[in-house]
Amino acid sequence: MKITAVAPSNIAFIKYWGRKNEDLKLPENGSISMNLSNLSTTTTVEFNDIYEKDEVVIDDTKKETEEHKVIEHLDRIRKIAGINKKAKVVSVNNFPSCTGLSSSASGFAALTVAMSKALGLNLSEKELTILARGGSGSSCRSIPDGFVEWNEGTSSDSSFAFSLYPTDYWDISDVVAVVSNGQKDVSTTEGQKRAESSPFYLTRKKHMQDKINTCKKILEKKDFTQFGELIEAEALELHAIMLTSYPSLIYWTSGTLELMKLTKKMRHEGLEVYFTINTGQDIHLIVQKKDVEKLKTKLQPIDFIKKIIVNYPSDGTRFSDSHLF
Repeated sequence: MKITAVAPSNIAFIKYWGRKNEDLKLPENGSISMNLSNLSTTTTVEFNDIYEKDEVVIDDTKKETEEHKVIEHLDRIRKIAGINKKAKVVSVNNFPSCTGLSSSASGFAALTVAMSKALGLNLSEKELTILARGGSGSSCRSIPDGFVEWNEGTSSDSSFAFSLYPTDYWDISDVVAVVSNGQKDVSTTEGQKRAESSPFYLTRKKHMQDKINTCKKILEKKDFTQFGELIEAEALELHAIMLTSYPSLIYWTSGTLELMKLTKKMRHEGLEVYFTINTGQDIHLIVQKKDVEKLKTKLQPIDFIKKIIVNYPSDGTRFSDSHLF
């Protein structure tokens, strides 16, 4: 059977960094995120006896590293389904890959949902998030709708994601400013392994649950100022761990730094906007929906911004009738 799924990328407001179990991709701490309406991956999967080996095409190319990860994930679900059929997988992102915009999250969420359906498995949302986590940790957050929490867990079954609030819960927006199309030098997977080498890592771990609880209280009362201050400080703390790891991780470019400073300037001038950054160079600017056009007007003249992508809270992974092959 041929199945196509579309999955959103997500932006983590409270982020995870470091894994307590690398094989199971169990995070050292939980996280809270929002799915993004205009950053997505579409993936078509077909298991068929006509395929003598697995065929994987991502963004019209065959990439050995990504192909290996996809086939490993196919093997996980083949084991669950008890079949050995080979598959063809074609996947397309509508945004730059490997630049810190969480293409692995949307990619493995779409792959998990499509291949599960293609093999006739009837998995619950919780089971799908657990399975997706095996491909990419943050992909579990791209399966439920809207605002999502990922439980840290102490075992594979207890580390899963679920929706906190639906897409229409809060009128906030994530305006992505792409400052470079270049791929990052160090993958998120490799970077995670360096986390514990930072002298500040244990300090971060100690207060992460309190930070998650605080974020949930702020979300409940929809206090945008407190929310913005929290997520901006969280992003800087995360990158402080990366900067002080060994070897150090410096994902920022000159454009990243310039836009961080500009965000603070715009706030001082009356536009309430806050930044957050994933494991890459591109900036996520969080504003209330009413201020999106005002923010775009300020960003459009900036020459180092390659692209502006406006996102609103999005549904999670869903099926599509439009196949890629």
